Amino acid sequence: MAIKSFQGVQIRKKKIEQNKTLVSDLMARNLVTFSPEQKLQDVIRAFIKHKISGGPVVDRSGKIVGIISDADCMKQISDSRYFNIPFINRKVELLMSKTVITIQDDQTIFDAASLFYNTKLHRFPVLDKRGRLVGQISLRDVLVGAYKLNSRSWKHKNIPLKD
Repeated sequence: MAIKSFQGVQIRKKKIEQNKTLVSDLMARNLVTFSPEQKLQDVIRAFIKHKISGGPVVDRSGKIVGIISDADCMKQISDSRYFNIPFINRKVELLMSKTVITIQDDQTIFDAASLFYNTKLHRFPVLDKRGRLVGQISLRDVLVGAYKLNSRSWKHKNIPLKD
């Protein structure tokens, strides 16, 4: 005679999936980019018009060669008073940060948060697997993404944000 199991139906616990929210889900895609030959006056005008605080500097082939920020502009404004030099006509290539830390579009929100925390920067250009500039992610983008996650399971949850 066969032995019967008296355990009943077993229910397997669902594994909690780790969040798959990627940098590409959060990044800005319509970038304002600058060229090394542009003048500071054009950069400041673009910052004001588009309500941004920085952007990537790309060469004619679209390769990222630097990043220009409002802090770079402030330094020039401050130095112009001290050295009595007009700052408005200075070229971006002289003012931009040439060391650019980038992030890949397939990295997670947690990778981005860690990079922001460890570098103390406010924005990163986003590259695809081929090394092409495809977007930019900011601290705010990561904060919004994290806010929309359910903190218990880290699954995506749609929570409206008020602007």
